[in-house]
Amino acid sequence: MINPIYSPASDRYESGMSYRRCGRSGILLPAISLGLWHNFGDVDTFANSLRKAHFAFDQGITHFDLANNYGPSFGSAEETFGQIMKKSFAPYRDELFISTKAGHDMWPGPYGNWGSRKYLMASLDQSLRRMNLDYVDIFYSHRYDPETPVEETMQALVDIVRQGKALYVGISKYPADKAAIAYDYLADHDVPCLLYQGRYNIFNREPQTEGILDQAAANGAGFIAFSPLSQGLLTDRYLGGIPADSRVARGGFLKKESLTPETLASIKALNEIAARRGQTLAEMALAWLLKDNSVTSVIIGASSVEQMADNLKALRNTSFTSEELAEIDRAAGL
Repeated sequence: MINPIYSPASDRYESGMSYRRCGRSGILLPAISLGLWHNFGDVDTFANSLRKAHFAFDQGITHFDLANNYGPSFGSAEETFGQIMKKSFAPYRDELFISTKAGHDMWPGPYGNWGSRKYLMASLDQSLRRMNLDYVDIFYSHRYDPETPVEETMQALVDIVRQGKALYVGISKYPADKAAIAYDYLADHDVPCLLYQGRYNIFNREPQTEGILDQAAANGAGFIAFSPLSQGLLTDRYLGGIPADSRVARGGFLKKESLTPETLASIKALNEIAARRGQTLAEMALAWLLKDNSVTSVIIGASSVEQMADNLKALRNTSFTSEELAEIDRAAGL
């Protein structure tokens, strides 16, 4: 039969996925969420995107993380997800937790970027049309806007919830002092900030060192980590050099300058620790983030079902001894 109707795995909630409560809320997120930043745009085949989305849900991944400009090109990841909703996921909408964001460059002119009320409102309306949705589960201010008052951005989030276009709201990549204003404003308007999304991995400890994790917990918010594998550095991909088809070689967000001799030595040392734990480096890097409840969920990207399946193995062992943690810190140069 060509293109059979999708029927999700009946044991998807017994497949080994765990669910974590998000701050002081009713939100339960899978420990591992699927991000659509890369690998779901119009440069990727729809068949592979569909296969990955099906596999994710079959494994208990209920959270799909998007933003207005994910692709490439801008908007195309949301369009792809909209096709997946229409073709497969519509009957299961109430099992899914779908996020999108606005805050980075999306269209020309003064209202296609940053944090104005006009941009956030217009962007979410466009996102909903692209994704074939009536609402998203959570909408984020994708970054702090130094020119627009935080209060304007936060009031837009409040009104978006009251209009029924999002059930919850969050912030992403806000510095701690501005996040404090956001938490207070939203709490005062009875639309609490329930998720902080930030870059966090073995190499990048800023959420920990700058107090972002503790601040989120104190305000009843969860923390969700993106870039858990440091753009592929925390995998075995670069142990033997720079592959021609890698992100470093392509010169995207990850630059060749990132792979210094010191970084390569750290990667090799971390890989040895992972091997002693019976894990790949990627599995250990994900497990390291999930070792305690300060992280609600970790967002992975995947170019294939096989890569996603490998990442999900991290859930088998998220416990570390104090000696292993100290060794990881030393290997990471901390």
